[in-house]
Amino acid sequence: MRFLPEQIAAVIRSELVGRGESSYPRRATIDSSETGAGDLFFGLRGERVDGGQFAAEAIDAGAWGVVVTPEHAAELDGAWVFASPDPLAGLQALARGWRRTLKASTVGITGSVGKTSVKDITRALLPGSVHANRENLNTEIGLPLTILEAPEGTEALVLEMAMRGPGQIAELAAIAEPEYAVITNVGPVHVELLGSVEAIAAAKAEVLKALPRTGVAIVPAEAGPLEAHLASAPDLLRFGAGGDVQAIESRVEEGVTDALVETPAGCQFFHFPFTEPHNLDNALAAIAVGVALGAPLAEMADRAANIGFSRFRGERLEMGDGIVLVNDCYNANPVSMRAALNHLASIGDGRRIAVLGEMAELGPGAVAYHREIGARAREAGVALLVGVGVPARDYEPDELVATPEEAAELLAAQLEPGDTILVKGSRSAGLEAVAETLGELLDG
Repeated sequence: MRFLPEQIAAVIRSELVGRGESSYPRRATIDSSETGAGDLFFGLRGERVDGGQFAAEAIDAGAWGVVVTPEHAAELDGAWVFASPDPLAGLQALARGWRRTLKASTVGITGSVGKTSVKDITRALLPGSVHANRENLNTEIGLPLTILEAPEGTEALVLEMAMRGPGQIAELAAIAEPEYAVITNVGPVHVELLGSVEAIAAAKAEVLKALPRTGVAIVPAEAGPLEAHLASAPDLLRFGAGGDVQAIESRVEEGVTDALVETPAGCQFFHFPFTEPHNLDNALAAIAVGVALGAPLAEMADRAANIGFSRFRGERLEMGDGIVLVNDCYNANPVSMRAALNHLASIGDGRRIAVLGEMAELGPGAVAYHREIGARAREAGVALLVGVGVPARDYEPDELVATPEEAAELLAAQLEPGDTILVKGSRSAGLEAVAETLGELLDG
């Protein structure tokens, strides 16, 4: 970050009370144990711990500077020390300042499901220097850290935005100032927190209000409850069947999807390294981003082979004897669960097995949603349905176990050559342990 100490103090509205040596910080950090030479450490207040308590450790580790509340600043020396009444607000302000300095085309991506996959595909398809979130750095803390990681010369920022309640997307958009906004879809995710799907749509639509007059909103052709909020968008580009960007032909075979994609910029054949129908929709959203940014279709098609997904999102793991495990345990809700079961129904020649954990934050309708997904699993041809954890009993599974490790032990005892297994649940269910434990048991 080419910001001088005095510039940083002005941007984050802090007082410079300690002096260091070098001119610019290397990156921003919030964990003193991960802070090293040249870093700018932000001592954030948490529910239990004030990160400012660890600023001295960060300086001892070579930090270029620290941003802490005034009561901690008075005790520090050996680096640039910024006294700030609110270090988190300072982190966010510095990220906004760096985003403006970069002058990169900025894309904000939100939605009930698919936003991480759309981010991953967009990052792969866009030409030039593209910077995007690592892992789940998509919150009021992770998003500014992501922006501050972007190197000079970045041409496009592709930023996933997470939402837990009303106002959060607006907060993230105020930091990132996107010129392009993608809303992948709206579904019953976080109903427990927001009360209704309509309230979820309103919260997701906050990103549209942040767009400049020249901005573009990229939304599904069938927008559902989001439709009521689209009239205020400066410009619309719809993706999916019947939209501005759609697959007019597609074919899945041998682990790939071939699609002829129609866009306002013309038609282009794409060869995608995935087979899931929902990822084709995600790819159409990403292509729409490229069209909005003016990326050549042929160049995006050439880059499609680079598509890779974040961990635990549809990972295909070969377990031996023709057994395949689809590790899709990063998160779950009724929309993504149906999509995963539809995909399971389309692959494999042997038995289909589903290991399902809780779908969290569904509110009063949770039991009905779980029962619906259990019925959908049967329709999809699932021969063995394993529920993990007490809430999973509402799937009406064949087997109900308490822990992911028990699920792995059950699978190890019952698997047959050629089986295909889907593992899916909300992050809180911890189902990543199923694949890890099962691999150890089968290898043993």
